[in-house]
Amino acid sequence: MTINQQQIHQEVTDIYDYIIALRRHFHRHPEPSLKEFETIQRIKEEVEEIGVPYINVGETGILATLEGGKGSGKTILLRADIDALPLPDETGKPYASVNPGFNHACGHDGHTASLLGALKILKEHQDEFAGTIQFAFQPAEEIGAGARQFVRGGYIDGIDHVFGIHLQSGTQVGKIVATPGPSNASCDIFKIKVFGKSGHVSRPDLGRDALVSAAAIVTELQTIVAREVRPTDEVVVGIGVLRAGTNYNIIANEAEIEGTVRTFSHEVRAQVLAAVERIARNVSDAHRTTIEFSNYDAAAPLINDIQAANHAIRVASDIVGIENVITDSPKSMGADDFADYLAVAPGVYCFIGTQSSEETAYGHHHEKFDIDETGLAIATELHISYALSYLKEPF
Repeated sequence: MTINQQQIHQEVTDIYDYIIALRRHFHRHPEPSLKEFETIQRIKEEVEEIGVPYINVGETGILATLEGGKGSGKTILLRADIDALPLPDETGKPYASVNPGFNHACGHDGHTASLLGALKILKEHQDEFAGTIQFAFQPAEEIGAGARQFVRGGYIDGIDHVFGIHLQSGTQVGKIVATPGPSNASCDIFKIKVFGKSGHVSRPDLGRDALVSAAAIVTELQTIVAREVRPTDEVVVGIGVLRAGTNYNIIANEAEIEGTVRTFSHEVRAQVLAAVERIARNVSDAHRTTIEFSNYDAAAPLINDIQAANHAIRVASDIVGIENVITDSPKSMGADDFADYLAVAPGVYCFIGTQSSEETAYGHHHEKFDIDETGLAIATELHISYALSYLKEPF
């Protein structure tokens, strides 16, 4: 007999303390991107205890595979990111970070605990479904380097569908966000190095001022959004760093600019990045300087499959009621490398509300960020219900 929604809810309730204990363990022991060594070791111990085989992905990731007992079928991937932030923990909670300078201030501790909870329950019902459920415990989401280890390494080439969740402090606990179409922006991080010629500031004609050139580049880049893209296209071209100069009376011979491009369209993304490089080169030429341009592709735009999002809405409605499912949440300029999985297979990325008080209202990446842990039960239930419903009636 296939497990129903009421049974799923009860079984999640039965292991709620297990999920919370795991979340608090991970919160006490945060580790930065690509250095999640103790974190992944604890995850491996839990997966081994549950009795599910896994393979290593990179140094700090694993992919666990649960084969259904009713034979072959579709394959769905569930994902949890496991890295923390280089940020102090000022929550003052008993489970506050014991690793100075690091904090699970984005909720990845909860993502990991809820997916382990889902794995534990799904293992108990392995003989009741056909197909395969894979569980990606992924490092380095915060630097956009984790999902690509799974994708570029060919570990998920056979995936038919992907599903993920993110806890959200800006949404009330008890609510689920499932939005068809674009959800999160792309993230490109560009660097422009400007090279000039040093000299005394009293003889600017003998030098080539990299600082002035860089300043002009920064100013001119602001015209891209205003003059080169359609007003209806949502784009950010942001500059966060401009370094130049060594002394008040020396013409700067080098300068460095760091910035980011964010957008919700693959086509607009390519257009804007090309414009950034073109403008930088042309302005530099006008100032008799030269440049080196480089770009780091941190994340593609995260675009939820329409059919998958509609399916998630139906599943979420069974868990929290349709009145508590948000389907028109504003898009976010924040990026998430779950988009890399969506480039391989259709799927959806949902958000789980975790705010219920002033203590749980701090934004992500804040030193006092914390969650209402009852949201983890909803996250676990959504993982289980979405996976089983997809395998039962794939689309």
